[in-house]
Amino acid sequence: MSEPLRIGVLGAARISGSAIVEPAHATGDRLVAVAARDPRRAADFAAEHGVERVVASYADVLADPEVEIVYNPLANSLHGPWNLAAVRAGKHVLSEKPFAGNAEEARLVRDAAADAGVTVLEGFHYVHHPVMRRLLELVSSGELGALRRVESRFTMPAPPDDDPRWQWELAGGALMDLGCYALHCQRMLVGEPRVVAATGEERAGHPGIDERITAQLAFAGGVTGEAHCDMAADDWCITCRVVGDRGEATAMNVVLPQRDDRIVVTTADGERTEHLGTRSTYLYQLEAVRAHLHDGAPFPLDVDDAVATAELIDAVYRAAGFSPRPSATPGSPDGEGNMARR
Repeated sequence: MSEPLRIGVLGAARISGSAIVEPAHATGDRLVAVAARDPRRAADFAAEHGVERVVASYADVLADPEVEIVYNPLANSLHGPWNLAAVRAGKHVLSEKPFAGNAEEARLVRDAAADAGVTVLEGFHYVHHPVMRRLLELVSSGELGALRRVESRFTMPAPPDDDPRWQWELAGGALMDLGCYALHCQRMLVGEPRVVAATGEERAGHPGIDERITAQLAFAGGVTGEAHCDMAADDWCITCRVVGDRGEATAMNVVLPQRDDRIVVTTADGERTEHLGTRSTYLYQLEAVRAHLHDGAPFPLDVDDAVATAELIDAVYRAAGFSPRPSATPGSPDGEGNMARR
């Protein structure tokens, strides 16, 4: 086993429990420092999750000499600015998706990371799980024949109306929260698409914020794709279906297979269901991050991948008649006023 990662956590976001705390406890990696806008929340977070120390600010997490990688689960609008600040502090970064508010911010982080010689990764944790690896294998093996179409469908019941995911200034919207996955899994399976068309609906009372969006995509070789996201649906659906000229396969929960690890495969030989295991995607991710940073193991994603996804999100927004999310306010990011739920 390589040496433990030394992790600094920005904020006390709910997602941190499953995305970094539980995996770190399982792998023996260290949660070195945490800061939050509300010091009491940071102290409670540290006590509950075994973080070694609480520091006064996000900047103090970045300045901590023991922190080697920063985990950023802040509001969407703060991903780009604090990823950039961490890079400039010489830290590696594991950022929650979406990587930045828009493609321009993503490119700034990429260029800064190249200058600083640090590794910056977007937390598309699902790519490390056997479900996604098997879906890729089914596409490449030829069992389904020549690939013809990919359909990704991501829906969920609506969060409360005051949730940050509905806030323009926090870079909210269904495409940012769910659609980034729907687009990313298509890129992983087929390659870089062209946006043919997109349609969407605005959230009532939230100008500029998309409640749902559907994008039609075109790939090389005549492959087509449809990526659908809806953040005000009746129920959860997180499926990815690949269709070839000799069969098809559907991952029943491609992003969180720990909840449903089935892939249903249908060919001329009949239908079968494969179970790929319910071990956490986040645990696979953290193991892969450590192996990459400490042992030089290959990693399936890089900062160029994060930029490509951000560019695709912006293109879908424009095709659907929405504006890409705004860039963060220029100057040093401080996060003040944006973190009520984080």
